[in-house]
Amino acid sequence: MTHTSLSEILGRIQDALEAAVSVISRFTPAETKVDFKLGDDPVTEADRTTNGLLRDVLVRDGEGWLSEETADDLTRLKKTRVWAVDPIDGTREFVAGIPEWCISVGFIDNGQAIAGGICNPATRETFIGSLETGVTYNGKGVYARRGETLSGATVLASRSEVKRGEWEQFRNGPFAIRPTGSIAYKLALVAAGLADATWTLTPKHEWDVVAGVALVKAAGGVVQKLENPLLSFNNRQCLLPNLWASGPCLAGKLSSYLTRHTEGQCKTTKSCEPLVGEFSPPFGQR
Repeated sequence: MTHTSLSEILGRIQDALEAAVSVISRFTPAETKVDFKLGDDPVTEADRTTNGLLRDVLVRDGEGWLSEETADDLTRLKKTRVWAVDPIDGTREFVAGIPEWCISVGFIDNGQAIAGGICNPATRETFIGSLETGVTYNGKGVYARRGETLSGATVLASRSEVKRGEWEQFRNGPFAIRPTGSIAYKLALVAAGLADATWTLTPKHEWDVVAGVALVKAAGGVVQKLENPLLSFNNRQCLLPNLWASGPCLAGKLSSYLTRHTEGQCKTTKSCEPLVGEFSPPFGQR
């Protein structure tokens, strides 16, 4: 992709995020009607309205579309350029008034996540970048952390997974665990150097992570699946298991730690710091 074309893509992402923030600001979370798609998976009118707006702003002729709030059109598989979008990633947090949700817009070119934008309107944080241009956080250039050890590292955990007790197995790790909502938001925070690492115990859809993957890589970080380091997108089956992300110097140690732990062979002896409580200040306001 030429630099001019990529600049145009980033411009579209910026415009789309700004328009989406304007639309979502019309909704009051506590007063927004909540429906459920499958089981306890919530969706609101804010999700649906924002989804339509994003599609109108982003998509051009010849480009595909993959979104949580749109029935999957498999003609996208024939496209080389595809948008992967979650209008509100972290709808549970949005409804509950927890400021850990975001708008996630990712761009795929030939199966690779090459550009993305993530905006958390509740904390007024915007992350935008591409593999060619790097990443900006509220307009300032940022990079993934260069920490080399898990000792003292800040790891972002799924708030839902922690609530279900699934992260108890990591309490004996040498790192601090911080429960946080949206996976897209967690990846953006790693990209911006505001946390050391994150991983998920629940498979994620491509629309959840394309933007965040692009940002982490653009910021010099590493994103992989535990069982297979190669990541490609715009697949027929768009679920990704065991995704993890970190700064570049931590990647080897983190991958080894997660592999050992998965196999029940983790022998770390240091105690981690206690889990942070239900609320902590938004990352951008510390």
